Amino acid sequence: MKIGVLALQGAVAEHIEMLSALGTEAIPVRLSSELDGLDALIIPGGESTTIGKLLSDYGLIEPIRKLASQGFPIFGTCAGLVLLARKVPNLQVETISAMDIEVERNAFGRQVDSFETDLQIPALGDGNFHGVFIRAPIIEKAERGVEILCKLNGNPVAVRQGKLLACAFHPELTDDSRFHKYFLDLVNNTTRHSEGAPIASERPKNLSPIKPHKEPGDPSPRITSGLRMTCKGHSGEDVCKK
Repeated sequence: MKIGVLALQGAVAEHIEMLSALGTEAIPVRLSSELDGLDALIIPGGESTTIGKLLSDYGLIEPIRKLASQGFPIFGTCAGLVLLARKVPNLQVETISAMDIEVERNAFGRQVDSFETDLQIPALGDGNFHGVFIRAPIIEKAERGVEILCKLNGNPVAVRQGKLLACAFHPELTDDSRFHKYFLDLVNNTTRHSEGAPIASERPKNLSPIKPHKEPGDPSPRITSGLRMTCKGHSGEDVCKK
């Protein structure tokens, strides 16, 4: 199995590392020609406007949209969720428009309002899943045919539609590989529908600042996984604004 990770901006390395730990070949994708031969694609968290502009500049929107319409598995996290949605008010770039959902960007507030909380996601089995929310979106509307996998404070934060999977948080910034494993099972046609998801019971906690990581010669900041909880407010960096 070969999984592509859209590598225009955002938490690319973390997704590749997670997939590699699951014994799955993962390659960065920047050009439409690199979509050939893939079994699935992940659109990572990052800055949705930046990624959207680069998708357009590199001619990737239509090829990915066509693949999605043909049942090609795609997993979007955070900004990836935004870019998969059919409707995103106040977003000035074109989306892939593959999922029948309406998404609100920055729904939980500014960078200072980023938080971690435990989520109950029955589709992943027993035990909570630790959700990392960084300037996260929420799903305001989901049409018939969209399965809600998880809610937080009454709002969907993880959904599935056919072989399209999306969440508002960052599973790649945790040590828990169950969400990625769920996606791989989806690719392999072994994933079952869940029976709904309760609301997380724990109150969100603020995070300390997350500094963007910059590779030599790379002008785009990348999300790093050094997250620590704190009760203090902070200015933060615009690492994952939607």
